[in-house]
Amino acid sequence: MVYCILRILNNNALLAEEKGDGSERILLGKGIGFGKRAGDEVTIDEGVQVYTPVVREEQHSAIHAVNAIDPVYIETAGKIIEAAEKVFDSINGDILLPLADHLAFAARRERENIFLSNPFIPDIKILFGKEYAVALESRSIIEEMTGYRISDDEAGFIALHIHSGLSDEAVSETLKATQLIDESMQIIEEHLEKEMQKEALNYIRLMSHLYYMVVRTKTGEAVNIDLNEFVQEKYPEAMKIAALICDNMAEKLERQIMQEEVGFLAIHIQRMIAA
Repeated sequence: MVYCILRILNNNALLAEEKGDGSERILLGKGIGFGKRAGDEVTIDEGVQVYTPVVREEQHSAIHAVNAIDPVYIETAGKIIEAAEKVFDSINGDILLPLADHLAFAARRERENIFLSNPFIPDIKILFGKEYAVALESRSIIEEMTGYRISDDEAGFIALHIHSGLSDEAVSETLKATQLIDESMQIIEEHLEKEMQKEALNYIRLMSHLYYMVVRTKTGEAVNIDLNEFVQEKYPEAMKIAALICDNMAEKLERQIMQEEVGFLAIHIQRMIAA
């Protein structure tokens, strides 16, 4: 594939236009920009990563987007995506610029000694454990490339970007879902008047169920089993808690929760009650 260079970002990164259809691409590869200039044509080889830049609406084009980000963070984001691909095989490269943008702000916070707390780290570890592990490993990449070592809390946000590349779900939506799940677990603890054991298998299963319940609600996917009558008779307390969670979720998502979800969720809550 032949590209026409629009801008040299650094020796290892280019913004280019694909010959033929004129679409913009970010090319990352060792030495790909060395000795080149805008207007030159470049043919890529197997060692070059090609990304379609996804930009914010107000930036209009990739040139505006890359102008706003130090190229070292774009290159670092590419290396993190490469690391993630070794674990997940395939990841959507559309996260390149949003991840680079986040890395730039994370480095700035480290430089200015500003600590950004991530209250959802325990939830992220459970829901997106593999993504979080990759994010923790990527700290050495970030330090090598930028000189800054990010915190575990910052790694949690990077994990959400990686998950976004796996699920095509915006980071903001994943964060909103995580917050909803956290609120749901708090509702359960308040009604049971006890703190649940976060390492317990039933706890992990409940959190996973809540996450996919949020996904089903967004997509309109139905639960093909109705346990409501049985669960109401056998486990009324669990059913009551499940109804409260579903009401809160419906309000926050501004979507109707299917009634079948209540009994299905109550089964998981009953396991926590019986524990």
